[in-house]
Amino acid sequence: MTASRPVPAALGSRDDPHAQARAARTGPLLLHSLTFFRDVFVTLFAARRITTVVEVGVESGAVTAMYADLGATDVFAVDPSPTVDLQERYEGDERLHLVSRHSPAALDDLPVADLYVIDGDHNYAVVRREVDWVLRHAPDALIVLHDVLWPCGRRDQYYAPSTVPEGERHPSSEEGATVWHDDLTPAGFVGLGAFTAALTAGGERNGVLTAVEDALEDAAGTWTLRIVPAVFGLGVVVREGAPGAQEILRGVEPFASSTMLATLENNRLALYTRVLEMQYEAGRHADDADAMAEALVERTRRIEDLDRELARTRRELDEARAPRPEPEPRPPKELARAAVRRLRRAVSR
Repeated sequence: MTASRPVPAALGSRDDPHAQARAARTGPLLLHSLTFFRDVFVTLFAARRITTVVEVGVESGAVTAMYADLGATDVFAVDPSPTVDLQERYEGDERLHLVSRHSPAALDDLPVADLYVIDGDHNYAVVRREVDWVLRHAPDALIVLHDVLWPCGRRDQYYAPSTVPEGERHPSSEEGATVWHDDLTPAGFVGLGAFTAALTAGGERNGVLTAVEDALEDAAGTWTLRIVPAVFGLGVVVREGAPGAQEILRGVEPFASSTMLATLENNRLALYTRVLEMQYEAGRHADDADAMAEALVERTRRIEDLDRELARTRRELDEARAPRPEPEPRPPKELARAAVRRLRRAVSR
């Protein structure tokens, strides 16, 4: 019999056949979270000593805590508008520091870090400045960037358009991208007011990956970029000769070269954007149904008014057609009195 590795408990067993389904329904939906890449970060932390981390762009705070759990003693989380929940989450943990400022300006006032995680505003202008700053001021640092593949790899996304100079941003729309065609659509990956997307993809100075490529090309030294093709793409950048560089590249390579991961990501994007399309269509049909219901109520009210008007008209018509009763004959005395009155009037004239 061929020996095989034991099946992980999370995948179930003969005695617990529903373990995987239970894990699927109880776990978080990692549609775009960096927590999905925990195994990659474990590899990075194992390859070199990482004590200081600067995280640009904060999710719920779970990712920030992950760096601390992996061994970082100081994690600086840069977010210009942190929520109250996020602030409360950092309270009481001396390893976590919340920096309520915009990047890259905030980087000047922070300690030089061993690891920079860039997951803030996903557009060329901002990412290019962030990467340029790290390459210039922390050449030995390791850089990890999220969203280097679809939809932001070659198409700018703007969370705060006003912070990007007008000449450096592309015309954008609140509609979103989809994998089912190349144009933006209201049924795509939309920001619902949180962000806008460039009208066109590709070309120069457009997208996160384009910004990283241009920054590395213009920088001094030899830099290597590896991309893990999962959850919108994770980029790992390290300089040749930096601490742990070769170990980092060897550790990341199985993730970056995985055809299976790339295929699963494409399948995920197809399914995800199809669901978005179905949600949009369902919402549009619901709006149409509401409009039809309102129109039906109004027409029913109008019919009721017409029915009442018709009933009133019929009553009036029936009354007009009804025969009028003959006047009752007057008694003789009354006739005599009436004749005397008419005679008196005639004489008085």
